[in-house]
Amino acid sequence: MKKVFYPLACCMFAAALTSCGGAKKADNSADAQAEEMVSWAVSKSLKGAETDSIQLPMDKDGYITIFDGTSFNGWRGYGKDKVPSKWTIEDGCIKFNGSGGGEAQDGDGGDIIFAHKLKNFELEVEWKVAKGANSGIFYLAQEVTSKDKDGNEVLEPIYISAPEYQVLDNANHPDAKLGKDNNRQSASLYDMIPAVPQNQKPFGEWNKAKIMVYKGTVVHGQNDENVLEYHLWTKQWTDMLQASKFSEEKWPLAFELLNNCGGDNREGFIGFQDHGDDVWFRNIRVKILD
Repeated sequence: MKKVFYPLACCMFAAALTSCGGAKKADNSADAQAEEMVSWAVSKSLKGAETDSIQLPMDKDGYITIFDGTSFNGWRGYGKDKVPSKWTIEDGCIKFNGSGGGEAQDGDGGDIIFAHKLKNFELEVEWKVAKGANSGIFYLAQEVTSKDKDGNEVLEPIYISAPEYQVLDNANHPDAKLGKDNNRQSASLYDMIPAVPQNQKPFGEWNKAKIMVYKGTVVHGQNDENVLEYHLWTKQWTDMLQASKFSEEKWPLAFELLNNCGGDNREGFIGFQDHGDDVWFRNIRVKILD
């Protein structure tokens, strides 16, 4: 695996909260004064016909904060026009309040997305989970609908179109022992490539995730180490899909969508997964690479 290393400074958020409950202090330094606001359009619903223009802070290195610690500005439920109520803001973090009943059990839950499609980018986010918890970070996601046997339009799950960066308590969730060669453990490309080295911090502690997508090359990082690399829209990608739970034989629609991940424009949403367990996310920022 080719290693791609980034400067440690790029992994730290200059304006980040130092802890989930910490207050952001005023900073009159030259770095703070270099921050500017950028305008992004976000879709307001599944249909995407209506958009809002939101203002987001960008630091001097080009990193744009997409969660301000106090509001869900720019965020909504996957396939919905608002954030489901089981997603809350707690001490400057996005938190999913788990039911313990498995994935997306009712209308109060479900996955969430930042409703602006990204193409070539670097995403950084910190996360932690409760004991035995499972979640995930999706990227290049589409909101996909299909027809049921009665001709009614139904929303397909987010993972049918999006690669997943696994978020998991490796020590206590049974999924960590499934799949192949630990490819369902933290920071892995779910059910396809294991994260190596596996350097996760245990439940209750913060982990750093980094996902870089650039012209088909994807790199996952965990706790300041790059742990895997792969290449979308190649034979390697198709072969990995065929060897996974998303194969053409097992799940034809998922295979079709994932094989053309990002759609014709090769872009999509960032999303966080409701898997029924407590999970927290903070210090969420992206850098556009094109």
